[in-house]
Amino acid sequence: MIYILFIVFLAACVAAGSTGALFPPGEWYAKLAKPRWTPPDWVFPVAWTTLYLCIAAAGARVAMLPGAGLAMAFWALQVALNGLWTPVFFGLRRIRLAMIVVGLLWVVVAFTMVLLFLQDTVAGLLFAPYLLWVTIASALNFSVMRLNPEVAAKPDS
Repeated sequence: MIYILFIVFLAACVAAGSTGALFPPGEWYAKLAKPRWTPPDWVFPVAWTTLYLCIAAAGARVAMLPGAGLAMAFWALQVALNGLWTPVFFGLRRIRLAMIVVGLLWVVVAFTMVLLFLQDTVAGLLFAPYLLWVTIASALNFSVMRLNPEVAAKPDS
């Protein structure tokens, strides 16, 4: 792995993650009904820091391999969708639309993981925790949508 590639991929991850600072959960999210199994707030930055390091390392491991174009295209798509979810959910407060975004993210992360596995086993394995976390995020988004039907139906209320 060329370290400059890792830094570039990490910068892309940090850019996606910076939407969390631009659109923090805030009082609106705190007032929503959430499932009992919602992770405590401190888990999110720890999990995302770890995941972004793994995601960047996976991309850097595969980027220069012959035939990695499709894997890198999916890598770019997943980081774009990753960066989109937070503004949709917390910024626009569109819980239903965020459910679509996180569903697409899950599919793209799964495809990316398979494509990375085909290029480099370690890179594919580095995406496994990410797929697990997006599965949890999808379930949480769905649960919040289900537990707050009035907010999901009328986000501006």
